[in-house]
Amino acid sequence: MSARWWLILAAAVLALDGCAATRDTAERIAAASQMQSRVLRGDPFVHQAYFRDGRDDRSRELHVYIDHDGTPWLERDLVAADPTPRNPLALRLMAQDQAPSLYLGRPCHFRLQSGGACNPLVWTHARYGAAVVDSMARALGGFLRDQRFDRVVLIGYSGGGTLAVLLADRLPQAASVVTLAGNLDLAGWTALHGYSPLAGSLDPLERVRREQPAREFHLIGSRDANVTPALATRYAARFPDASLIELEGFDHRCCWESQWRSLLAGPALREAFAAPGPAR
Repeated sequence: MSARWWLILAAAVLALDGCAATRDTAERIAAASQMQSRVLRGDPFVHQAYFRDGRDDRSRELHVYIDHDGTPWLERDLVAADPTPRNPLALRLMAQDQAPSLYLGRPCHFRLQSGGACNPLVWTHARYGAAVVDSMARALGGFLRDQRFDRVVLIGYSGGGTLAVLLADRLPQAASVVTLAGNLDLAGWTALHGYSPLAGSLDPLERVRREQPAREFHLIGSRDANVTPALATRYAARFPDASLIELEGFDHRCCWESQWRSLLAGPALREAFAAPGPAR
């Protein structure tokens, strides 16, 4: 066998090992926090989910966590075979939340192939496309009906914040949206970093919101060089009713996990979990 074929074989083995490792990480986090693993059916995708109920008889509000983009690219011009997050930060945040909560996985993450619907566009240029958003909305809507939740707070980290904002317009149950380092200006973000435009994706900055939009709370790190405060400020100028909260010392990775419990209980997000919404 030639050296080239050995390299291809080695890369394939490493990719399979990586797929298993990323899913195992999520399973360990879920098991340690007594979450139930679910597979939710959207259209055309299926979605890995983790659910922890923990509600009393009066609670009908669900916190829905959506994770970052994972690993769409191995290098600038080399698409990853498996985009599953190596560090599912949104799942780690959910583990700290005592409210009824659901982690809603993104299409093609966690090795769910969706009957051939998965292709690299789904986790690269069209990662925030209509097919992605509609499938997640359908999967979540079915879960809400089955579990009898009628009020939702969508919580998204990084690219998950992008999807949380887009999902809110499709879910009448969405009362509030909370983003952490959320990318809310796709055109500005790609221009800032010199990336190619995300053709096939929906840009939160350019969307038309529903008639009675969910309340929005956008947390951004003062030191975030990936999704900069300037990008968030541009979004807030377009939608002045959205609350923009800049956190001193935070960047794109620090310090969301270590400070999440305090943020959940603190004044910055108090209104997010008490805002008027469809359930009221």
